[in-house]
Amino acid sequence: MTGTTTTTTATIESTRTASVSDPSVRLTPVVSSLSAEPRPSASAPHDRARTAWSAYVESAPQATLFHHPLWSEAVQAVFGHEPLHLVAKRGENIVGLLPLMEVRSLLAGRLLVSMPYATYGGILADDEEVRDALAAEAVRLVWQRGARVLELRSAQATIPGFEPDERYAGFSRPLPQRLDDLETFLPRKARAAARQARQREQLTVRHDAGGTDIGNADLQPVELVWTLYARNMRRLASLAYPRRFFTELVRRLRKRAWVTTVWRDRRPVAGLLSFVFGDTVMPYFVGVDERVRCTGCTNLLYLTVMERAVACGLRRFDFGRSRRNNHGSFAFKCNQGFEPQVLGYQRCVPPGRKAPDLTPSNSRFALARRLWRHLPLSLTCRLGGWLSRSIPG
Repeated sequence: MTGTTTTTTATIESTRTASVSDPSVRLTPVVSSLSAEPRPSASAPHDRARTAWSAYVESAPQATLFHHPLWSEAVQAVFGHEPLHLVAKRGENIVGLLPLMEVRSLLAGRLLVSMPYATYGGILADDEEVRDALAAEAVRLVWQRGARVLELRSAQATIPGFEPDERYAGFSRPLPQRLDDLETFLPRKARAAARQARQREQLTVRHDAGGTDIGNADLQPVELVWTLYARNMRRLASLAYPRRFFTELVRRLRKRAWVTTVWRDRRPVAGLLSFVFGDTVMPYFVGVDERVRCTGCTNLLYLTVMERAVACGLRRFDFGRSRRNNHGSFAFKCNQGFEPQVLGYQRCVPPGRKAPDLTPSNSRFALARRLWRHLPLSLTCRLGGWLSRSIPG
């Protein structure tokens, strides 16, 4: 790929004004900063641009929650990454977009990522002409910014000339239409484990969801899930994202955020934060208290989310992604009856530069990960929140 822009009848609007070699492609400021705070009437152009972006994502067949401005707003608010979103228009109509953020990593330098901390991202486009224009403009930004890599987390690889990143597999399948059919939806061993958790372990499940007005009291279940998640991440020798990321997501997503907790008597033993977009539910952040021994806890957790999704008329359960060399997570999802599909992630690395490996399996992190499990939880939470600014998930 080169840094020039292909000829197209679409115009590209970005977060910054810059010159381009193709006169048919025009850059104008669209969204420079997004916030949950109310804006005065002078920001009407910003509000219209955001509304148009949201409407396009809501109607695009391949769109995900991570293409929505709500996700990038939460990321920007918590981690401070700079938005460089690209919107393609024909006339006044949006015909494509690329949500994109610059991550200034202490460990890897500048990275352009679509999207940070997300399973999916990448280009949405009505046709190949728009797709190629957005890709070319993103490449130009790589050169302009001096980034080491442009990373597109698309479910399917669509950009000619970009190299594949096949380290991740996705797990997704249609849900049955009736609750009774969940009996055969999961494999026998997974059903038995969930049943044992309910009957023998006598675990109970609570569901909470964001509403139209979320106060501090409504965020207590979210903070509980984060506490369980932080414990879990320390046990796995991985970074825990900041508590504020969870609360920001729930405040912004509202009823699209589902909070599920599993209890033994009055003690929480597991928690899950799931996201709903379109006809799909995606369990995203999970935590289990390793100090409590109970069989089938996670099986019950996911089964009850499936039951809730079917009752709400949702049609797909997206188990998210796992690294193909992460045998624990990968095997668990397979054992739940989900077939892995290699995700179509792609990246563009300028000549003379090398894409960084920020995955936990990198041998550079081996010693730190061995020590991580033995650090106090309060310390791993603080360090995880700080380091996660440099490791965009």
